[in-house]
Amino acid sequence: MDEFRLSVTDELSTAIQKTHKALKRPDRRRALRIALIIGLVAVLGAGGVVTYRLVFAPVYRTTFLIDTADGDLAGVVGALTTVVGNSGERDSQSLRSFGGDCGAEDNTAQLVGFGTGNRQEIAEAARSVRQGAKATLQRGIVEAVGDFTAPLALKARQVNRIIVVTRHAEDACDTDDEFVQAQIRERVAAAGLSIEFRFIGYQVADGAPLKELTTELKTQDPTLTKTPDELKRALEWFATIEPVLRSSQSVVNVLNPTVDKLNTATESIKAGRFDLADGALAEARDAVVDIEIKDLDGRTSSPDAVLLRDMAVRLRTLQAEVIKAADGLLGSARSGRNLAEPLAVYTRAAVAYNDVARRMTGKLTELRGQGPGGS
Repeated sequence: MDEFRLSVTDELSTAIQKTHKALKRPDRRRALRIALIIGLVAVLGAGGVVTYRLVFAPVYRTTFLIDTADGDLAGVVGALTTVVGNSGERDSQSLRSFGGDCGAEDNTAQLVGFGTGNRQEIAEAARSVRQGAKATLQRGIVEAVGDFTAPLALKARQVNRIIVVTRHAEDACDTDDEFVQAQIRERVAAAGLSIEFRFIGYQVADGAPLKELTTELKTQDPTLTKTPDELKRALEWFATIEPVLRSSQSVVNVLNPTVDKLNTATESIKAGRFDLADGALAEARDAVVDIEIKDLDGRTSSPDAVLLRDMAVRLRTLQAEVIKAADGLLGSARSGRNLAEPLAVYTRAAVAYNDVARRMTGKLTELRGQGPGGS
């Protein structure tokens, strides 16, 4: 949501009020305009604050949290630098690493803060990461959660998430799994945000502790990978494909219920209840998917994303045509005209909508089946 914020000091507010009164006297308008400009400079110079902030809130805020402790760090960096370049161009993303000495301040660090258009910066920062000592998983997650509440951080419209890539299923500095899980839960609760976790285990010897952690966090089971290619596919799924699926499914979820409203409208027209038809059509018009489609516009780095974006746009257009046809049908019914032609127009529009809706649902099902667990 675009936000415009103007903060005015008491001194400036008083100056503006006086100016408004004086401007009623034409002979003094020019002099007062000059005086107001001087007054503005004086107020600002005295420590007053005038702020202008235009904010474009991202749909997604994503932190990539990578494990730098002993193991194939090059494989992790290679997968991340390849995948991050294909992520949504409007996403706000950040990079944090964990790995170091127990109790050390630098055993986790935010390498790149949240921002849009920083994909290259994240890739470069990942390539500069050095091997750590111990897998400080708990502190990495806790601090990553804290990054979401940093001052001036843009809030996500829909999704906050942390994608964890780790080669260790447990925290190396605290073997009390229950304590670690409690610390993470408490930090998430304190953040006051809904944060989704996606865990990718890479060459993890025993994934059971990681599975326990995801269960405690009430998130998806960890995706366990063995090779760099498997890691890349899993990371690509969560970073690029899952958001496409989510926004595309949201379009279907918002628009498909309008079919029921339109069916109610046509049945009401047949029954002569034009008032009910008006109400049903008004509800159908309220179905708005602009945010979802705008999100898809920024995710056109793959053929699947392009196809689903185009289907979503087409579905929105066809829905408008169905509503327009229903309006025409209602107008004809009210005037007592023959309904054969407007009903035929409505039927053609509805058939076209249903065809695209079925194809889009099928594509979503197919794509979802390629993800971790085939869900």
